[in-house]
Amino acid sequence: MSFRRKEDAHYQINFDSANEINNYNGIDYTNKSQEELDNLFEEVLKTGMHGLCFSLYEDGQKPGDIISEEQVRRRMKIIAPYTKWVRSFSCTEGNEFIPVIAKEYGIKTLVGAWLGDDPEVNEKEIEGLIKLSNEGYVDIAAVGNEVMYRKDLTEDELLEFINKVRNAIPSTIPVSYVDAYYEFTIKPRITAACDVILTNCYPYWEGCNFEYSLGHMKQMYHQALQAANGKKVIITETGWPSKGESFKDSHPSQENALKYFLNTQLWSQQEAIEIFYFSSFDESWKVGAEGEVGAYWGIWDKHEKLKY
Repeated sequence: MSFRRKEDAHYQINFDSANEINNYNGIDYTNKSQEELDNLFEEVLKTGMHGLCFSLYEDGQKPGDIISEEQVRRRMKIIAPYTKWVRSFSCTEGNEFIPVIAKEYGIKTLVGAWLGDDPEVNEKEIEGLIKLSNEGYVDIAAVGNEVMYRKDLTEDELLEFINKVRNAIPSTIPVSYVDAYYEFTIKPRITAACDVILTNCYPYWEGCNFEYSLGHMKQMYHQALQAANGKKVIITETGWPSKGESFKDSHPSQENALKYFLNTQLWSQQEAIEIFYFSSFDESWKVGAEGEVGAYWGIWDKHEKLKY
């Protein structure tokens, strides 16, 4: 997930509009007790999610560290009863164990190659994604995550990587790229190159008050759907932090995070929207990239205990 603080009004959606408020149809929390919320969370969790983003790192670990197969297996065992799909973000440094172990549990996989501004790392990631795909561990191949948003590569460079993967793996595996919903509107060549549109939707990072957050996410989804021009759209990341600093009208709290999770999952079930929730476990290393709020996006805490 990116530390996204978009200020460009041209690509912002007005989530205060009367139209959106009228369309908001999340749970009415007005008279819900904490016990009722906890019971609803348990019920929704047991029903099962479409997908979860896999949080790899324990306290004291960060990207660049080599993570063991045993650690991946322990965390996969925790989430396996609750999700049909798992999403990984890299194909090196222990991340390559994620899709392999997921398959042992009968979980489908959205496997990502992490692309940045280091050509050597990029090549290793692409080769890792190709290898996992050809070995049967990949159900959807994601060539990069928010590369356009970060401006780490040019469009031509990214398209070259997408084509390289597509030409090297079975044609039955959809090949795509993950980015913020608006990037698929303003980057039509990349949209055209994707077999399925993989979009990240964060009302929190656009300063949206929780009351309107589900309606705002729906608008994000429908903007990506319009850009997709008939292709399937999957929400590859959305979530709400349980602790940390506020951003504009977005306020982290245990209560808001729980309610956002419930609204998201019930919308996913009722309207058959495929969503990968961000994230499975809290990860302390994210404090450096996103501030205090970065460490509190998990459904489970950093000790692997359910928060709610």
